[in-house]
Amino acid sequence: MKIGFIGLGVMGRPMARRLLEAGYSLYGCANVSEIDPELIAAGLKVCDSPAEVASHSQLLITMLPDTPDVERVLLGEQGALESLQPGSLIIDMSSISPAASHGFAHRAYERGCEYLDAPVSGGHLGAEQGTLSIMVGGDEQSFKRALPVFEILGQNITRVGEVGSGQVCKIANQIIVGLNIEAVAEALVFAARAGADPGRVRKALMGGFASSRVLEVHGEKMLERRFEPGFRVDLQRKDLNLALDAARELGIALPNTAGTLQLFNALAAQEGGDLDHSALVRVLEALAGSRVADG
Repeated sequence: MKIGFIGLGVMGRPMARRLLEAGYSLYGCANVSEIDPELIAAGLKVCDSPAEVASHSQLLITMLPDTPDVERVLLGEQGALESLQPGSLIIDMSSISPAASHGFAHRAYERGCEYLDAPVSGGHLGAEQGTLSIMVGGDEQSFKRALPVFEILGQNITRVGEVGSGQVCKIANQIIVGLNIEAVAEALVFAARAGADPGRVRKALMGGFASSRVLEVHGEKMLERRFEPGFRVDLQRKDLNLALDAARELGIALPNTAGTLQLFNALAAQEGGDLDHSALVRVLEALAGSRVADG
């Protein structure tokens, strides 16, 4: 199968590498994201536009930062959709608006193509190791068609429901992740301010009911001041904004999501938008006048 892969950034690059290593013919787009020379050496074929990528592809994967980026790649000038052959499958693995996913799917169906929304969780490490959680929206037949590709990229692969359901699931994921990061940061700042060793506190908590993947991974990043991006603050802000937009449409309140977003906004205002989202601890440290670690 020939696969187009548009969006070869922090997440897309290792995902594409795994597909190349699995023997797939892969086409990328030079005018959407910078292409790692190692991918070209591994066999990636470089095209000049999304339309050119699509013309070679039976399956097209997009892994892009936000809704407008997906719209531009699929429907913009020299967009992919105009060159896809009927029967092709589009898999959008970006994290975008569920409503927009419905719209893109409708345009794909008009073209005679299939469409899945399949956002992921697991970060850069999960992309490298092929251990991503993949949350899929779309019909069962398209899901089964895509499953061999998904199994190269992830381990926890779930068809949540029809188109848009994958994006709803990812928003729920990001609510949990964002609030958990805030909770871990708040707890470590509290411990430091109270005179306890935050590192020892974290170690103790890892054996109890407060244990979580965020406490394990992001708690360590906070203590070691390792804020190079695995998942950028600006992307976390985008996802929490998607959650609040969807909540507004549903007429429900997400009060803690709103509060956590404001803390991420404060970090971005301090030129922290390109840092890892674990850097949220910096805002809470500033409010408390106490740091969890030196550096």
